[in-house]
Amino acid sequence: MRIGLFGGTFDPPHAAHRAASLIALKRLKLDRVWWLVTPGNPLKDRNDLTPLPHRLAAARALAHHPRIAVTDLEQQIGTHYTFDTIRFLIGRCPRVRFVWIMGADNLQTFHRWEKWREIAALVPIAVIDRLGPSLSAPAGPAAHALARYRLSDSQASALAHRPPPAWIYLHGLKSPLSSTALRAAQPAQRDDPAAIP
Repeated sequence: MRIGLFGGTFDPPHAAHRAASLIALKRLKLDRVWWLVTPGNPLKDRNDLTPLPHRLAAARALAHHPRIAVTDLEQQIGTHYTFDTIRFLIGRCPRVRFVWIMGADNLQTFHRWEKWREIAALVPIAVIDRLGPSLSAPAGPAAHALARYRLSDSQASALAHRPPPAWIYLHGLKSPLSSTALRAAQPAQRDDPAAIP
């Protein structure tokens, strides 16, 4: 079993999350993608975060795919950091091949994550291209530090079976959508009934 782990606040979830998951399923030859809807990102302000049950419901409505599962695993097991979540899953499911999935915007800040080098040593990583970050993310500190472990696009289908550290940058998704921008636009949309969500 090959499972992609796609973590985030999903506040709100949007079409690019689903599109990235579908790209990962196809290109990486995954059996499933699990959305790990976090109770709160340690690198972000939690004060304005939409309650977890609402984000889970919205994510499930959007994902709507038999091979995408939306979970609140981190809430259930009490982890706050990606490293701890991945370590728990590897210990619980030793025969599963996990791949961490992230957007290019997260690659830019990956070096700020708790135990980011250890994460890279635990599981292969798939970075999904995004408009904007696609130009600068591959030149960031984490990408530079892990450069010798980067695979070519042609090796995507084998990523889940590669021993970590191993990572790939998948091109193809050029969506400008971001949860941050959508949250910023929400007050304006409430004031303007004609605004398109």
